[in-house]
Amino acid sequence: MTETTKRRLVALASVAALGLGGAAVADAVSSGTNSAQTNGAASTGHARGAETALTGDTAAKVKAAALAKTGGGTVDRVENDADGHAPYEAHITKADGTHVTVYVDAQFNVVGVETGR
Repeated sequence: MTETTKRRLVALASVAALGLGGAAVADAVSSGTNSAQTNGAASTGHARGAETALTGDTAAKVKAAALAKTGGGTVDRVENDADGHAPYEAHITKADGTHVTVYVDAQFNVVGVETGR
């Protein structure tokens, strides 16, 4: 194999690697949450790590408690809380654009609110 051919193969491999890396980044960005709905309507969002998205009556009760505490807003997602604050958490975007996490106990009482999450 000539030196010119080797250089071309290395250049081609580099371009291919950059393309695959860019595709991976684009896929990660496009899989973000964009299905949240306002006023406690169903939303899926993406739970992280050991957290699991809530469904059914549990999800509805956590959403209701969180929205009552925040005075409304958009429910981004509801999930179990793997960090130990409470059994459940709701991620809310308030009307002013701020993000809060509302922690809800097993009896669906709000036990804490954290701003900026």
